[in-house]
Amino acid sequence: MSVLPIRVYPDPALKEQAAPVEQLDYNIKKLIENMGETMFAAQGVGLAAPQVGESCRVIVIYLPEKKDFSSYMALINPEIISAEGEVVAEEGCLSARNYRAQVKRAQALKVCYLNDKGAPCELTARDLLARVLQHEIDHLNGILFFERLSRIKRDLIRNRLRKLAKAAAVD
Repeated sequence: MSVLPIRVYPDPALKEQAAPVEQLDYNIKKLIENMGETMFAAQGVGLAAPQVGESCRVIVIYLPEKKDFSSYMALINPEIISAEGEVVAEEGCLSARNYRAQVKRAQALKVCYLNDKGAPCELTARDLLARVLQHEIDHLNGILFFERLSRIKRDLIRNRLRKLAKAAAVD
């Protein structure tokens, strides 16, 4: 396994719609392992394939109820099939380090997906797990969390992230 570089805004890969996974092959399984390793190394709770430069509909999420930092779940081609309630809570993103904001999301949802063995599954999630799933599925659709904010807040974060990217490119 290896830790992959995480793309940061304004990297164009983060704005693309990810392609569905057509076949669960060795490359996808290796990507899932590397994404799990990368997520833990970055101390994240979720990671989507576009964040590591791969245009495929794969996410990994940390399972806090397992109480160890090696338990994660892979969801391939995840889709939200129902959502209910609303809750506003703080979010951050591994692709927009050091920026956090209050984001409105559904409180509960049901997701269908393929597991890492290719079997169709459904997951009902609430609260933090529901938030993480929505955040990561947004990445698969080319949406970053700050795009769900008011225009003023969104533009402020975008401008700061662009300045950071320019400063890093100069270094």
